[in-house]
Amino acid sequence: MKIAVVTFDGFNELDSFIALGLINRLHHLGWQAEITSPGAQVTSMNGVTVQAQQPLEFANEADVVLFGSGIHTRAIATDGTLLDRLRLDPLRQLIAGQCSGTLLMARLGLLADMPACTDSTTKPWVVEAGVRVLEEPFHARGPIATAGGCLASQYLATWVMARRAGLDAARDALRYAAPVGEKDAYVERVLGVVKPFLQAA
Repeated sequence: MKIAVVTFDGFNELDSFIALGLINRLHHLGWQAEITSPGAQVTSMNGVTVQAQQPLEFANEADVVLFGSGIHTRAIATDGTLLDRLRLDPLRQLIAGQCSGTLLMARLGLLADMPACTDSTTKPWVVEAGVRVLEEPFHARGPIATAGGCLASQYLATWVMARRAGLDAARDALRYAAPVGEKDAYVERVLGVVKPFLQAA
């Protein structure tokens, strides 16, 4: 399973790294989540520079595409040059985004009439793009999902794992990462947010 964690300059570390870290707990099943960026390196909003593991076009062939947020996302959505390199296919791929990543999905025409989640800063721009914004942490319909809030990356990762590897695999990955002494409560809370959308799918 190939997962592209689409990551642009100015990215929010919590979005990209939490999703990548959780999903790669399924490495033993042949899963590989990778930082996917336009250039060889990408620098976060807090000045952390990392090596891109895959070029942006990797997203076109990946099984799953995750869009994180960042301080330059609105400019990327407005300019469109980078987005023009993407040819995503929701008939074949799971595609998800959080916070301002939801704006990129809107610009790519992936949301259609689906309501979406985002953060409070991005909300006016997503509304301007013609999308109804929910005051919820996570929402999914079919192969498309969105989340709002940096730590909502746990919901996107859980949704991806549950959709493609099953609830037991998702539960095991979450349990490994959950705080000691809170594992059962943490896992069930996260799954409780995501499960209704799995049943709908």
